[in-house]
Amino acid sequence: MENIIYPRTISNPLADLISDEIWELLNSRGLINDRSVRDYIIRRRFKTLRSQKVRTGDAIDTLRAEYPYLQFDTIRKIVHNPPKQISRS
Repeated sequence: MENIIYPRTISNPLADLISDEIWELLNSRGLINDRSVRDYIIRRRFKTLRSQKVRTGDAIDTLRAEYPYLQFDTIRKIVHNPPKQISRS
């Protein structure tokens, strides 16, 4: 799994979902899926850009500038495909 370094301004990128204390606890125990968090941040940013009337292609280009290691198609798939649900068996 790739290690994603979050900007220092983002101590808890899921602050709208969980408290800083829970984030620190989960992160310290290696229970955070970095790719899922990155995809969540990308989806949230895309939604914000689209709410500002930015065209879809331009929004994806903006995200590509922020995540230069991702292809246009990869970002398109992230923002247009819902996250996979964990099945509980």
